[in-house]
Amino acid sequence: MIKSFFAVALLIFCSLNACAQVDPSTVGKLEALLYQIEHMYVDSVDQKGLVETAITAMLEQLDPHSVYIPKEELDQVNEPLKGNFEGIGVQFNIVRDTIYVVDAIVGGPSERLGIRSGDRIIRIDSDNVAGVGFKNKDVMERLRGKKGTKVNVSVMRSRETELLEFSITRDKIPIFSLEASYMATPTVGYLKVSRFSATTMKEFREKLDELKKSGMEDLILDLQGNGGGYLRTAIEMADEFLPAKKLIVYTQGRTAPREDTYSTAEGRFEKGRLVVLVDEGSASASEIVTGAMQDWDRALVVGRRSFGKGLVQRPVMLPDGSAVRLTVSRYYTPSGRCIQKSYEEGAEAYAKEKRDRLKNGELTSSDSIHTSDTVRFYTMNKRVVYAGGGIMPDVFVPIDTTLSSDYFSQLVRKGALNTFAITYVDAHRDELLRRFRNVAAFNSNFAIDGSILDGLIAQAVADGVKADPEGLKKAQHLIDLRLKALIARDLWDTSAYWQVINQDNPVDRSFQRALDVLRDDTFQRLGLAVH
Repeated sequence: MIKSFFAVALLIFCSLNACAQVDPSTVGKLEALLYQIEHMYVDSVDQKGLVETAITAMLEQLDPHSVYIPKEELDQVNEPLKGNFEGIGVQFNIVRDTIYVVDAIVGGPSERLGIRSGDRIIRIDSDNVAGVGFKNKDVMERLRGKKGTKVNVSVMRSRETELLEFSITRDKIPIFSLEASYMATPTVGYLKVSRFSATTMKEFREKLDELKKSGMEDLILDLQGNGGGYLRTAIEMADEFLPAKKLIVYTQGRTAPREDTYSTAEGRFEKGRLVVLVDEGSASASEIVTGAMQDWDRALVVGRRSFGKGLVQRPVMLPDGSAVRLTVSRYYTPSGRCIQKSYEEGAEAYAKEKRDRLKNGELTSSDSIHTSDTVRFYTMNKRVVYAGGGIMPDVFVPIDTTLSSDYFSQLVRKGALNTFAITYVDAHRDELLRRFRNVAAFNSNFAIDGSILDGLIAQAVADGVKADPEGLKKAQHLIDLRLKALIARDLWDTSAYWQVINQDNPVDRSFQRALDVLRDDTFQRLGLAVH
């Protein structure tokens, strides 16, 4: 058994037409060792665990993005990219051992039945789930399930004297990859994309059309923190901004010949100024879009150096239902850049590199950015760009670490901000919705006052965060803004959260800088395409 499993792992390359390059003597050597372990080792062994450890160790010798995914984890890993899962369609938080509904996903079975934000799930299929130590994993196991199956939940709602009973038929639930969409000014639209999944372009096109109908002339595309996803989705998004027959990206590997991908004539936003926001969390598919926009001088890139992932993975299924994501090629931007950062020092150093950027000063000063690539590349208008382990922004925006404090970090890590926002909205929902008809009105007129802050401090103490007047004073602006944004999210949706955060983010002013460059002469000065 162990021998056959490991032979399968060694021969995964067969599915990539590379069988001839697997050394038969190497396979025989490993099989011989495994045979001896199976028949002679002093103790019994977990054969499956031993094989999976061997596969993982083998892939670690290749690159940081070739990974093994056990069968039982495959669906969960693929969920965000497939764009859906099967369940009842609620986002929830566990607060004081109670399951609070943060949001009923639009179009899902719970939303259709009238379940709403602030509802507390007390029973699931007649079993009490309040005050019994339920964890997130327990809730998902009980509420998720195959499409068409039923689950009964009992809900407590403010101002209702009796529990509300719902019989919910599970269905496919969309996982939205477009977190925010709104008009930042009467002529500037804003879209925040969190991943490149199977459903991203449907969401993107719908919201883009809505913004255009609202008077959008220029667009801010926020890819900060977007770790990537499907290559094809990134290509389709870049195509929306480019005229026909422009090279978007090309891929090439040792056994994979060069493959060029060009834009079509179907773009929805080929005219109008475009600003792309990136940071150290923008990777892979995000960098494909950003690199194409920068190389064609189609967009102004604002923010900080992107992550630097230029490797392309292909899924390889194994006979037991597990899978390997195997790196098969590199991708290159239109100018010829491969922006993959070095992984020669091993996986641990590779993972630490992003964290080290703050320590090295790169996130706070552009003078601390040192490209690892001295080869020059050129955009359409002959601007010099570098590979250098990521996309370098045209306009650098530092982060301000002086406004935070350990107290603020504790509020976030312990969940006190989130918990208090949920309970505050639960107690004041009707009043707040009467006072503020929409997010814009809330954003302009709602403020965190002393009584709200006192409530947060009390909540923090209950959650194990000691009072810290100095830490509170230092991070006051940051705390007020985050709490206000969370309240907005619980009243409306995730888009409301970003609408509040973007208005006055004291730590990262990338959004404000994007508005600035749309007002001044930066586009003309850098020779970017303006239609």
